[in-house]
This record gives sequence, C-alpha cells and structure tokens, in this order.
Amino acid sequence: MIEIHDRVQLNAYLCEHHIETILPKSMHPHLSLYRFENGERICSQGEPAANLYVLVKGKIKIYTTSPEGKTLILSFKTPLELIGDIEYVRKMDFLNTVEAVSSVMMIGIQYRWLSKYGSDDAPFLKFLLEIITQKFAIKSNSMSFNLMYPVEVRLASYLLSVCFDESDNQVVGQLPATSLSDAANLIGTSYKHLNRVIQQLCAAGLIERINGSVTVKDKKKLSELANHNLYK
Repeated sequence: MIEIHDRVQLNAYLCEHHIETILPKSMHPHLSLYRFENGERICSQGEPAANLYVLVKGKIKIYTTSPEGKTLILSFKTPLELIGDIEYVRKMDFLNTVEAVSSVMMIGIQYRWLSKYGSDDAPFLKFLLEIITQKFAIKSNSMSFNLMYPVEVRLASYLLSVCFDESDNQVVGQLPATSLSDAANLIGTSYKHLNRVIQQLCAAGLIERINGSVTVKDKKKLSELANHNLYK
C-alpha cells in the first residue's frame, strides 16, 4: 500500500463518482488516497477494522475463509464500492479478506472521523444503508451461485472476473500457474478436479494452458458458459 499525497487527484475521484456531496465537507480534510497493487491485500478476515475504504479505481476480490482453512470466493468488485462499512456499523473485525486483482485506488478515512462527522449526516447514512443492503443481496446470490452451478461454470466466471479489467490494460486474460491452487480454493473445488475441468475447457477451445498458466482464448464463449455471471 502506498499513500498518494495528491489532493487534486483525490478530489477528481470524488467528483468522478459523484460522492463529493455525499461525504460531508467536514470529512474531506481527513480523506487519504491509497494505491494497492495486484495481489496486495486491502484487509484480512479477523483483523481489527479502523478505516473505511472507498474503491474508486481497479478491481478487487472478496473471499471468506473457514476455521479449517478453506476459502470461498464471494464476489469481485469494481468502483464504486465500500470496504469496512459493515464493520464500522457493527464495531467488529473485518468479516472477509479483500485483495486487489489489478492496480487499485482507494480513498480511506478513519472510523473516528466517520463517527465525528457522519453519524448524524442524512445523505451519508442513506448512502451507507444502500451499499450495505446491496451487499447482503449480492452475497446471497453469490452463495447460491457457488452451491448450484458446476465447477466449469464457476471456473469460467472466475477467469472472466480475475483475468479482465476494463480499467487496467495490464490485466490481459491470463491466470498464472501459481494462482491455480488459490483458484481451486476460491471456487470451492479440489486442485485435482480443477485440472480436469481446465483440460475440458482447453479441449473445447475456450482456454489454453501454456507452461501451467491459463489463457482465455474465446472470451465470448467463456462468458456464455458462465451465464454472464462474474461473481457479482
């Protein structure tokens, strides 16, 4: 994580996403701008939460881990998204792990300033409520997706979500070999079964595997297989 000391860029993000009037003016001096690189964690499940983050550029993935160490992907997010909102309201540790999939820009603010300047601000509280209720609806759909669809559909959706980002030209449709174990955990299957499914999709011409890495060959057909569900 790198803090970007550029108020002009920070204000530009506020205006771009139309949140300059949603966040009270009294909060603005306490906002900070951060950059996270691909693979870097924004927060980890179970860690103390002290900041609200607003995703303003890039893509992140959100996943949960069981006490036995098994992980399961919940969703991928692009702007505009909040991280730490439920934790702020509930005064609890982070519920899930959040990781950058591309180069990510976040606006951050400490909870103490939220409490001081936002606890009685109607537009901010309404915004918070809308975001939180939307999250619960999306989480329900995501859990159903993981339970109801076969591995090939989940893998197709995962590849489309993690290998492409319209805001980052560096994300070019490829999944490194080192990420396959994580992919198996995140979509809820074994590494062995994942390899079988990869072979099936290679045979169908949707993807190809070179030196262990998986590259998307036919994005359109892969999207059809995934039913256009990108873990959203």
